[in-house]
Amino acid sequence: MQGVFLSSMPQQLNLILYILLISQVGITQNPQENNSGIRIMFYNVENLFYPIDDPNKADDEFTQEGLRYWSFKRYNEKINNIGKVALAIGEWDPPAVIGLCEIENIECLEDLIYQSPLKKYEYEIAFFESDDNRGIDVAMLYRPKLFQLIYSEPIKLKFPDQDSRPTRDILYVKGIANYDTLHLFVNHWPSRYGGHLATLPKRNFAAQVLRSKIDSISQSNKNSNILAMGDFNDHPTDESMSQILHARKLTSEITNDDLLNTIWQYEFKKGTHKYQYEWGILDQFLINQTLLDSTNKLYTTLTDSRIFESDFLLEDDKDGIGKRPKRTYIGFKYYGGYSDHLPIYIDLHYK
Repeated sequence: MQGVFLSSMPQQLNLILYILLISQVGITQNPQENNSGIRIMFYNVENLFYPIDDPNKADDEFTQEGLRYWSFKRYNEKINNIGKVALAIGEWDPPAVIGLCEIENIECLEDLIYQSPLKKYEYEIAFFESDDNRGIDVAMLYRPKLFQLIYSEPIKLKFPDQDSRPTRDILYVKGIANYDTLHLFVNHWPSRYGGHLATLPKRNFAAQVLRSKIDSISQSNKNSNILAMGDFNDHPTDESMSQILHARKLTSEITNDDLLNTIWQYEFKKGTHKYQYEWGILDQFLINQTLLDSTNKLYTTLTDSRIFESDFLLEDDKDGIGKRPKRTYIGFKYYGGYSDHLPIYIDLHYK
C-alpha cells in the first residue's frame, strides 16, 4: 500500500502546508535539533486495526465487511494522521521514541514507519502480540540513531481471578541514550468498561506488577533511569497511581522510592481525554528520581512534559463547552479524525 499523506500535491505545496501546520502548534524547541537530548511521545491512537479479519481476534467490526465499514482508504488516512501528529510534535524532527497503544498488529506498525510521513526517519519497532481478545496492543517505535535498543520483553498481566479475560501486556524496553541506559515501560491498563469500582482491582493489579518491575531494576542499580508511559485508565489521584505506584505531583513531595507523575501538573487546566464533557488525565509519564538529577548524563524536569493540544487535533464540543479531541469514530459514525485521546511528550536532556 502506498502512503496517501499529501501524496497527490506538489512538493512545494507539501512544504508550505507543513510550515503552516508547525507554525500554529506552539511547540517548545525539540532538544534533538541540536543534539542536546531526545523527545519521547506517547499516544493512544484509538483502534488502529488492520482491515483484514483475523479469525483469532474479536476484530470483526473493524473489517471491510464489519459494522464500521473499516476500509483501506480509512485505514491509510488514519496511518497518515498518526504520522502527521508525530511530525508536528517533533517540529520537523519527530520523537526519538514513540509509545503507542490500541495497535492491532505488526502490519499496522510497519505501515506507520514505511508508508506515513515517518517513512524517512528510519524507525524500528518493539512489539509483541498479547492475549487481548480484541488484539489491541501496546508498541514502541524508536530511531536507532537516537535510542539504541538492547532488550525488550512483554510483561504479562495474569490476574488472580481465573475468570478474567486476558488483557494487553506491559511492554518493557531497555536501551541506550547519550551513552546511558534508559528503561522504558509502555502501558495500556484495563479499561473502566463495566464500572470504575468493578474494574478497579485489575488496574491496581497492573500497578503492582509495574511497581515490582521498577523496584527490581532499582535494586539492581539504584542509579537506573526509569520512565513509564501509557494510558493507565486511571487518573493521577486514583489508588493505583498515587498509592501503589507512589507517583507524586511535585518534586517537593518525593521521598524514598517515589515516582514523579509529570502530567499531573495539568490537573484542572488540561486533559488528555474527555468523557461526558469533563477533561481527565489518563495518559501520563512516570519518572524515577534519577531522571530528575541534572548532574546525570540523562535528565529531565517537571516543566519538560506537555499535553499536545494543537488545534488540528480538536473540534468544538457539540453539546458541551469548549473543545474535544477530533476522533476517528463517534459511536459507529465515521468522523475521519485522529483519536479520542491527545498525545503527550517529554524531553530528556543530555549532560
